[in-house]
Amino acid sequence: MRKIMPAQNIFFITNKDGIFNVLNQIREVESNFSRGQIIVEPASLNTAPAITLAVKHLAEREKIALDDPIIFLPADHYIGNKENYLELVKKSMGEIDGHIGTIGITPTKPETSYGYIRKGIPMNGFFKVLEFKEKPDGITAQKYLDSGEYVWNSGMYIFSAKTFIKELRLYVPEIYALLTQKFETFLDQFKNLPSISVDYAISEKSDNVVVFEGKFGWNDIGSFDNIAEIYQDKNNPKHISIDSKNIYVHSDSNRLIATLGVEDLNIVETTDSILIHKRGKGEEVKKIVKYLKDKNIKELEHNLIVHRPWGKYEVLIDNLDHKVKKITVYPGAILSLQMHYHRVEHWVVVRGIAKVVQGNEEIILKENESTFISSLTKHRLENPGKINLEVIEVQTGNYTEEDDIIRYDDAYDRVG
Repeated sequence: MRKIMPAQNIFFITNKDGIFNVLNQIREVESNFSRGQIIVEPASLNTAPAITLAVKHLAEREKIALDDPIIFLPADHYIGNKENYLELVKKSMGEIDGHIGTIGITPTKPETSYGYIRKGIPMNGFFKVLEFKEKPDGITAQKYLDSGEYVWNSGMYIFSAKTFIKELRLYVPEIYALLTQKFETFLDQFKNLPSISVDYAISEKSDNVVVFEGKFGWNDIGSFDNIAEIYQDKNNPKHISIDSKNIYVHSDSNRLIATLGVEDLNIVETTDSILIHKRGKGEEVKKIVKYLKDKNIKELEHNLIVHRPWGKYEVLIDNLDHKVKKITVYPGAILSLQMHYHRVEHWVVVRGIAKVVQGNEEIILKENESTFISSLTKHRLENPGKINLEVIEVQTGNYTEEDDIIRYDDAYDRVG
């Protein structure tokens, strides 16, 4: 979107648990991105409440004009042809007028994992929407494709704040009623809003919805089948395939993976888990997720790369009595002043300069230098330099989980 609008016009919506994950990843591509451009949901509901929060924020906090066009984009979509896509975005934002607009994708196959939109009469570069259709079965999807009357529903919406508020008042009065309250009241009561998508709340009820049709290599990355489709022509150099076909391999650790005499598989390997499933079964991975939840298996929530306000860490080894992390601290960032009961830590600087508080002592560590933090010792890590600080941390002890942290001071209000 930076190609067609200034970065300060781009906002992200996420929940409070995801804010620093989102911010740190954005700053990897837009280093000066402001924390103020992340809108934090008080509760994780659905797209209708989230969009309402964004509209209220833009109108009352950013003071945008109520007639300005706004485009809402799911963050997990793949765009193959960016030029075609951006041309369609510019066109739709320029011609939306008083409509609720959505972007529809010209279907290329009888896809059963997407919703569909039925097009009506053409209206000055877009189509009147006749109806929204849920994910169809294979026979129905083929009929949709053959008719030429349907497009895939991308979930991308364009409208002005004025139009959206008008539609809310007509079709979702309980959300509209809270929208009219003061910002503080809106945030406080946000958790009580219905968890409903903008499709169900407005689009499927309104007679004011139009669709802009485009074809730009779009994919809704909802499964490993989708990812395999995107990367099917990019071979994994660490995959040895003998008498195998239609195999997609992804390895986070760049580990060698060999297949022999098999076909139609997705293989996904991370440091602590391996997933192998039949191609076409990607939507059913949720069965595994349910099993992990039911059995309370830690790999479900055990993130190997964890984002923090100050940077991130990656778990390299995780055993019962020791853990090894790679810690990245961004320039100028500082960790909390903390202490541990059950573990000791060894820090080795592999890149950058570290300022370390260790008990009553403050030391500077350069590359290839190290220090030892004993249990019950207050300590703190800071990056005073201009490049990322990278530290290898080796923890040893009878308990190395993240809840063995006592914070005494923190720049990000996490004390207590």
